[in-house]
Amino acid sequence: MFEGCFTALVTPFAEGRVDKAALKRIVDEQIAGGISGLVPCGTTGEAPTLTEAEQVDVIRTVADRANGRVPVIAGTGSNCTAKTINCSRAALDAGANAVMVVTPYYNKPNPEGLYQHFAAVAEAVDAPMILYNIPGRCAIEIPTETIVRLRATYSNIVAVKHATGNVDGASLLASQSDITILSGDDPLTLPLMSIGARGVISVMSNLMPAAMSALVGAALSGEWASAQRLHAELFPIMRTLLTLDTNPIPIKTAMAIRGVLREEFRLPMCLISPDKRSRLERLIHDLPDSQVSTSARRIA
Repeated sequence: MFEGCFTALVTPFAEGRVDKAALKRIVDEQIAGGISGLVPCGTTGEAPTLTEAEQVDVIRTVADRANGRVPVIAGTGSNCTAKTINCSRAALDAGANAVMVVTPYYNKPNPEGLYQHFAAVAEAVDAPMILYNIPGRCAIEIPTETIVRLRATYSNIVAVKHATGNVDGASLLASQSDITILSGDDPLTLPLMSIGARGVISVMSNLMPAAMSALVGAALSGEWASAQRLHAELFPIMRTLLTLDTNPIPIKTAMAIRGVLREEFRLPMCLISPDKRSRLERLIHDLPDSQVSTSARRIA
């Protein structure tokens, strides 16, 4: 269940509301592109700007549209343990197959607080759980020792989204635990898979699901020459989408350029600057139509 290329879904908006019609199209196109699973309401989905009702509605919409074709892993984490538990239960009731729980941000718990936070969620939900380790967003990293301890104690803590930018840390974790490691950074997908990661929770695959799925599939099959070739082809795009501006601004702008959704964000996310948008336009317009989402140019 937790092997392959999983898409960290964007949340499309239209005039301030969640654009459920666009969201359903995106789900269909992701599955048609060979994606292994869908991850709504994470960083890329602008989850902090969604109301609790909207979050549940997005998860239900994705789960209903997926209709069992691929697993749905809902982002449910916050910096409040009780809220995280409530959101996780609501997500599972809405049809999610698993939950992804981010490191508590802003309040910066110590390692024991981190352990107790994730442990409380694991005990409260009867479903697989992915730890989301992203110190760049949360100002704190889950120590390897804490992940090892959590995995050894709770069988439903099955994977970690490793978005630390640190290959050494992933290698150390792989040597100490059987927890499944999924890359949380598109450009590091191949390096992490070379030391044992089993896939990626991808931003890039919102735009290019088939290409990212092919990269991950080649690595999983041990076809390293093909994986290296695909990585080299995709690396400039992956790097641009993650460095041109704060995620998810570049990926949503790229999808808007392709006509997949409206170029709309919720504050504090905002439109990309005109010069950066021009750079992105040049990059996106050079991509073959066969590599990108099939809903191109549907939205004026």
